[in-house]
Amino acid sequence: MFVSARSDYALRAMLAVAAAGGGGDGDRVGELAKAASLAEVQDIPLSFLQGILLDLRRAGLLHSHRGADGGYALTRPADEITVGDVLRAVGGSLTTVRGLPAERAGYHGVAAGLTDVWLAVHGAIATVVDSTTLADLLTHAPASSTPTPTPTPTPPA
Repeated sequence: MFVSARSDYALRAMLAVAAAGGGGDGDRVGELAKAASLAEVQDIPLSFLQGILLDLRRAGLLHSHRGADGGYALTRPADEITVGDVLRAVGGSLTTVRGLPAERAGYHGVAAGLTDVWLAVHGAIATVVDSTTLADLLTHAPASSTPTPTPTPTPPA
């Protein structure tokens, strides 16, 4: 699976909105996340991020609020938005073969079995991304941005 910068940025932005408490639970709207702040915190070019936020809004994953106190908020709770929802909103099909969705890949002769392989790959990816929510990712986020060192194995004596 190829993860484009656009898909990666979209997920990072959605996680940042969710972490800011940006809505998603009906009447309560927490702190709205501003595009400029998201771009700075996640190191995403602002002009690129604005297009991504528009796609996420059009897909029904974000609300945008205008004005000096405006920003972005989730349309649903973070535990109801999956990684797959975000990936499809900004990139379309999860897997492509020669630029087409895996379901449309057709082969003849000895290569006919490849269609089954691509569909299985698509299914495996969908299983992972459709069962992983933004809340799951936030729960597993480290408390600090400092990576935890991995212990170096001691060689046998």
